[in-house]
Amino acid sequence: MTNAFEVEHLNFSYGGDAWTLQDISVVIPEHEVTALIGPSGCGKSTFLRTLNRMNDFVEGSHSEGSEKLFGEEIRNMDPIALRRRVGMVFQQPNPFAKSIYDNVAYGPRIAGIRSRRELDEIVERSLKQAAIWEELKDRLHKSALGLSGGQQQRLCIARTLAMEPEVILMDEPTSALDPIATSHIEELILQLKKDYTIVIVTHNMQQAMRISDHTSFFLLGKLIESDETEVLFSSPKEKKTEEYITGRFG
Repeated sequence: MTNAFEVEHLNFSYGGDAWTLQDISVVIPEHEVTALIGPSGCGKSTFLRTLNRMNDFVEGSHSEGSEKLFGEEIRNMDPIALRRRVGMVFQQPNPFAKSIYDNVAYGPRIAGIRSRRELDEIVERSLKQAAIWEELKDRLHKSALGLSGGQQQRLCIARTLAMEPEVILMDEPTSALDPIATSHIEELILQLKKDYTIVIVTHNMQQAMRISDHTSFFLLGKLIESDETEVLFSSPKEKKTEEYITGRFG
């Protein structure tokens, strides 16, 4: 099995002497869904953002240790090139105040694609991959802001897919959605892992059990345990993991 990410002894700080993440070592397998779980403020979203250097936007942030994407050290990569390979979907759907078509075509246009035929193909392919083409194909030139929350989130996933990334990072992508929309996103994630590596932060342990192959449990900036999801939830090795998944704290 190939690993998309290999992280060794990662320490990360937003500034000052305190480490937000402490001595994180973990591998994230290719073409699988890895869930990051843990109580609020435990560092899981911070860790997710180190994987495509989104934390670089925070002045004063710095890290130590090693993070490799398919064997290449992330800190040595051009951050824009890295974010094309490692796309991100956020907690709140964030479509641009543009048409549905222009939302999906935005990234490819920035990358220099001008051919209308090529853009049409990218938009259709991406919306199909995001399982929303049939719903939107007759309203491509209407505002994306008129979509429901669940549709907006799938559109944002399509916008990410348009850049043909290798990895998709998802930061609690269903927390703002109703149960039906959440179910659609979960089904989509299970389809997408055939072609992409997916890392998802979730506060919902049932969701982690439903959709992930591996789960990593974070607490107070440390990685407490990482294992196959079924193993971690059925027979955790660490007492703190067991206490969290059985609801005794967090």
